[in-house]
Amino acid sequence: MAQDNPFGQVLVALVTPMTADGEVDWPGVEKHIDDVITAGADGIVVTGTTGETSTLTDPEKIRLVEVGKDVAGGRAKIITGGGSNETAHAIELYRHSEQAGADGIMIVTPYYNKPTQAGILTHFRLVADATDLPVILYDIPGRTGVPIKYETILRLAKHPNILAIKDAKGDFSEVSRVLNQTDLMYFSGDDANVLPHLAIGATGLIGVTANIAPAPYRTIVDAVNAGDLTTATAEHQRLEPLVRAVMTHVPGTVAAKYILHGLGRIGSPRVRLPLVGPEEWEAALIEDEIDLVQGIPGADFHNFRPDRNAAAGGALPKVAGTTR
Repeated sequence: MAQDNPFGQVLVALVTPMTADGEVDWPGVEKHIDDVITAGADGIVVTGTTGETSTLTDPEKIRLVEVGKDVAGGRAKIITGGGSNETAHAIELYRHSEQAGADGIMIVTPYYNKPTQAGILTHFRLVADATDLPVILYDIPGRTGVPIKYETILRLAKHPNILAIKDAKGDFSEVSRVLNQTDLMYFSGDDANVLPHLAIGATGLIGVTANIAPAPYRTIVDAVNAGDLTTATAEHQRLEPLVRAVMTHVPGTVAAKYILHGLGRIGSPRVRLPLVGPEEWEAALIEDEIDLVQGIPGADFHNFRPDRNAAAGGALPKVAGTTR
């Protein structure tokens, strides 16, 4: 790589633990951040998709950065995710995040507006201009409606603050082109494909399943760094049913909270509307996958006690979010 990595390699797309009435559970946030760092994460993405950024208020987002920095105590980088589909609002949020101590920012493609590539380019450049922090571009067309096209990535890679891309497109040939033609670090944004991405040159991952089990991802990354594909592959295969449980039946944050609560690691599985907990049949599918999980460090399901009633429905918090 042409530059040092300021983000870490095993990054957790952190869920935001909440109380049963949908308020942020701040002691729960502190405990969960400490848990995942202790288990091997060296980066935490707060207020990302998995953190329910779309329904958090701006003050909650800033406080998550502050709490993350405090709990990490230098053990892991704190990256703020999300942003806004309004460029001016995104700039304001990231400036406040920088003042709160964030180590880096992850900027998502503007959603809903459906900008052209020229609009996407301008949005990313203006936000990156407004901060001194290192930037990860977040390309997730399934949620935003528009991809960052290859030609746009090449132009953005020339910006001095834009150092990395998190890609959830799943186009491996484009990953190789980006790695060949730019100095960007590449982060896998697809839990099922972390090892294949690392095998073709990715720097690391930003994972949802890592909320539950960061240790196997640490093992995979360390093994790939050491050129030991056998160890990495064995861990990848062991993780497969857990990844399927988290990523295939309901939104990742919903399943991750349901499982973390069943393991006794967070106090409530509650999510904010319009997200809702798994319905009976969805919960049953998640639990069927969990039955196949064996031998994953930090994820002992012998005492798994899922609570479908506690997870049912979604919460309307007292203060509305400010994301447009």
